[in-house]
Amino acid sequence: MENTWDTTPQQDRFDPEVGGEVMKAVVTAGNGGYSKLQCRVVRLPTLEPGEVLLQVLAAGVNNTEINTRIGWYSSSVTKATAEAATAEEQPLIEKNDGGWNETTPFPFIQGTDCCGRIVAVAKGGDTGSIGSRVLVRACMRASGFGSMENIWMGSDFDGAFAQFVKVPAGEVFAVDCDWSDAELGVIPCAYGTSENMVHRGGVRQGEHVLVAGASGGVGSAVVQLAKRRGATVTAIAAKAKMDQVLSLGADRVIDRHDDVVASLGENSVDVVIDNVAGPGFGPMLLALKRGGRYVSSGAIGGPLVTLDMRTFYLKDLKLIGCTAWDEPVFPNLISYIERDEFWPLVAKAFPLERIADAQREFLLKKHVGNFVLIPPEP
Repeated sequence: MENTWDTTPQQDRFDPEVGGEVMKAVVTAGNGGYSKLQCRVVRLPTLEPGEVLLQVLAAGVNNTEINTRIGWYSSSVTKATAEAATAEEQPLIEKNDGGWNETTPFPFIQGTDCCGRIVAVAKGGDTGSIGSRVLVRACMRASGFGSMENIWMGSDFDGAFAQFVKVPAGEVFAVDCDWSDAELGVIPCAYGTSENMVHRGGVRQGEHVLVAGASGGVGSAVVQLAKRRGATVTAIAAKAKMDQVLSLGADRVIDRHDDVVASLGENSVDVVIDNVAGPGFGPMLLALKRGGRYVSSGAIGGPLVTLDMRTFYLKDLKLIGCTAWDEPVFPNLISYIERDEFWPLVAKAFPLERIADAQREFLLKKHVGNFVLIPPEP
């Protein structure tokens, strides 16, 4: 994909010649390689009742956008994210089960993270909110928090890889802080997911928490948020990144190639928070104390794992899956930001049109923290 904006009319629902105002956006055309990320001029979203229009100031880069593009969520995919994405331009069969929930709505605009500014509200909306800098709660519980049903911005409907995005008014949260747009732009998905895991895993002061993949966007956020709750944190990271992970507050860092059980011993940790999975899954269960909790919202190291059921039931373990964010999670996160109780990790910022470069570099996993995309000024 060239780093230019294609203004050629497209024969789909993003056709700018249909009429109305337009904006620049990266449209993901279907399952496949980087050529599916198309820089286009498209129609500006039209507001429905209860919605607001945001100018996107910054949008984070996450595994989920890559996973959705390559159809990694399909049960037919058995490889780790990076391995599955290496066949860059290999033709892929469209995967009906390759997205979070229903069939991915290609072509559409991805982008799960959004720091934005409210520029318009639907008729009857709160005009006093116009001008507010906000974060979007990307995981939305449309049926209420009594149901686990959820939809995600940038996976189930158009997201923030654009100059503007429309969202339900109830899913935007004004934030009062001196952080930059780029710093706020990496927060929603990584830190929302991390706080959800820490919250649902019931991490308490004095507990020992083991964090896998601690240098990534989610893992580094877990380190910070678990420390905020007073836990002792042992992190797993590549040797070259150990010092940076220690600087986040981790009490100890284990090389990701080391044997976890040999390093910590069996029955040594209260909670494992793991978004890596793969071959490290079994040893991490052995490291859990009786009654321990294993919490996960991802499997970038490989989705298929070996579970010894005897370890699971004889130790009275709890396996906790986390996708839908619980009600307190995002309001809590906003309050932590406003009280400066953690700090953001922006590893690198890219112009929006360089999204393919950003995703390629993201998959190399040489960074600590998060990448962010900055849309062009309208």
